[in-house]
Amino acid sequence: MRTPRILIGATGSGSGKTTITCALLEILKRQGKKVQAFKCGPDYIDPMFHRTVLGIPSKNLDTFFTGEKMTAELFMESAVNADISVMEGVMGLYDGLGGIRKEGSAYDLATVTDTPVILVIDAHGMGRSILPLIAGFLSYDMIHLIRGIILNRTSGAFFETIRPEIEKSFPVEVLGYFPNQKEFLLESRHLGLKRPEEVEKMAELLAKTADMLEKTVDIDRLFAIAEGASELPDSDILTTTDRASELPEGSTLEKDSYGKQKVHLQKSGKRPVIAVARDEAFCFYYEDNLKALEKAGAEIVFFSPLHDGSVPKEADGLLLPGGYPELYAKELSENKTMLAAIREKAELAMPIVAECGGFMYLHQTMEDTEHHVYEMAGVVPGDCFYTGKLVRFGYIELTEKESNFLPENGSIKGHEFHYFDSTANGDDCVALKPVSGKKYDCVFDKNSCFVGFPHLYYPSAPQFAENFVKKAKNYADRSEVNS
Repeated sequence: MRTPRILIGATGSGSGKTTITCALLEILKRQGKKVQAFKCGPDYIDPMFHRTVLGIPSKNLDTFFTGEKMTAELFMESAVNADISVMEGVMGLYDGLGGIRKEGSAYDLATVTDTPVILVIDAHGMGRSILPLIAGFLSYDMIHLIRGIILNRTSGAFFETIRPEIEKSFPVEVLGYFPNQKEFLLESRHLGLKRPEEVEKMAELLAKTADMLEKTVDIDRLFAIAEGASELPDSDILTTTDRASELPEGSTLEKDSYGKQKVHLQKSGKRPVIAVARDEAFCFYYEDNLKALEKAGAEIVFFSPLHDGSVPKEADGLLLPGGYPELYAKELSENKTMLAAIREKAELAMPIVAECGGFMYLHQTMEDTEHHVYEMAGVVPGDCFYTGKLVRFGYIELTEKESNFLPENGSIKGHEFHYFDSTANGDDCVALKPVSGKKYDCVFDKNSCFVGFPHLYYPSAPQFAENFVKKAKNYADRSEVNS
């Protein structure tokens, strides 16, 4: 299957791959191409930036989360209908788990999907020293995926001087450069980028950045490299006919809102509805998590804990993702009817999954970054407070002490990144750090609830989404009987 694609990697964080990637996506969009963006690794910010500012569909791909085969399949699911796919790397090209493993790195993703790599090098303050740097990166590229180089933060004069030196020394093309001008710098985004004026301002900056990239980089040659990517085998994902023979009795296959197959549970003629919090405060979610819920038979609806008065009346389960609740703590606390509604649903044993910011929202109180304390939903018997330092960071693998959302001895992969802590973190799961082997207890995981700081990636354990939907289905059936 022909799928034009490119991966923008870099020598390290802060080298300019986000600037180059976003400018490239803007150029492709201008040309009327149907683009699919991807972000290597678990980060929510860049895909949200692609979707919100550029209006381009974007999702995460992570070889730690899903291994080689499933990662390739997840790529093909989204890339198959695109004119071109653009992947944004993470950290340095070869930096994976713990910074020391290949797994989870941008190069691992490029290897699994056989994707040509464009290496962005921060050339600021460098001269001929660029040559041994390039030599080192190419020596690690055992299957010759690095096809082009872009020099960032340098001048046109230096580029014209160093380019022939690079190309006569190495079998790689130097596609261009990007100038060292602050006006083109994309700062770290604390993306509450939902307000129209913020999106408009960033869109204007990206338009200028794309204009410059078109002048200083050989875009046609870059596209040609993407077009020359090898053909990939058709996905092994089961066809409708294949899956239909494996369905539970009384169930059928339908298409979800993404055009993918999902199981339609028909016991009571009503699919369970999972209400997902989505607004400025709760905006960290993986597209593939929502797809997993739909494939398991759920209907997804969205609501806003900030702006709505209550949870959707048709809800049979709640999903509260992460985001920036600390930035909106006052507003969330003042929405008393929503807090009461969520507390009531928890008391009625409605299934609730909450991650990081959603978990913070369920506490009795939440402290913001200025140490103001606000009342919250009161579902979690504790208080959430700001530490001013990174409490937990990185990949984890979670196992339940008692099987509930996962099968016996099953596990689900995820990650943590938070500056907040709690007086009640839960102790129903064990988190394992994959590199150090360190373990610690976390998460409230009893009956219908799975709430804690970890961000989860459902496709790493499909049974999690399936059991969440089953619990929502059981809640719906109970509600129907009692109505």
